[in-house]
Amino acid sequence: MADFTAKDVQRLRQATGAGMMDAKRALEENSGDFEMASKWLREKGLAKAASRADRENSQGAVAVSETGGAAAIVELKCETDFVAKSDQFTSLVQEIATLVASKGEGAAAEKLDAIDDLKVVLKENIELGRVVRVEAQPGDVLDTYVHRQDGRGVNGVVVELSGGTPELAHEVAVHVAFARPPYVRREEVPESDAAAERETLTAITRNEGKPEAALDKIVEGRLNGWFRERVLLEQSYVKDEKQSIAQLLGGAEIVRVAQVVVGS
Repeated sequence: MADFTAKDVQRLRQATGAGMMDAKRALEENSGDFEMASKWLREKGLAKAASRADRENSQGAVAVSETGGAAAIVELKCETDFVAKSDQFTSLVQEIATLVASKGEGAAAEKLDAIDDLKVVLKENIELGRVVRVEAQPGDVLDTYVHRQDGRGVNGVVVELSGGTPELAHEVAVHVAFARPPYVRREEVPESDAAAERETLTAITRNEGKPEAALDKIVEGRLNGWFRERVLLEQSYVKDEKQSIAQLLGGAEIVRVAQVVVGS
């Protein structure tokens, strides 16, 4: 039996980009000799993944999963939408999401070998992207939404509410998926951003020849519109623009919102 350790297998994988089982077999076939095993992998065409590591991988898929009061969003990245919508790819990202929801964000590492193997099978630069887990506090509820395109998830959302229902959390998640607000509340917007926008709006309004006496009121109105584009609670609900998200919530309160969009 060849004399090598798990660390040798890992070192060969890192050097060649080959999958775990291929690296192990290469060492077995070459009596544990690292250089010969590397050469064997190249000859078999199993070391190509290493040369793909610097390729852009802005495509991919996201998956969501819920279990026991927790929810997860996981992103798996690749080079092309063709690979992103393949059964192997979408199945793996869903497996990781289910694992993370059940065990925690660190559990995604349990699937790194499977990701490495998929690199070889699908011949692309595939890597784990963003991993988010939300665990509801006692008494809170959460729900998820994933927007699908060409058979793959491309936009995943988790919403946790206090004093609401899972159905309401789902409606907010759907809204977030389409509106993509960067902030939940106005106070989360950096003061420097708001100040810069106020300055720009003041200059625009003054250049339009508006009366100086009305300048502050006009700028304030336009700044409120700027906030409504960015702040979730102030946005118009996508299914009924006559009410804001704050009005939709009623007495419920948003505790946390997490969103992962492929390529963003």
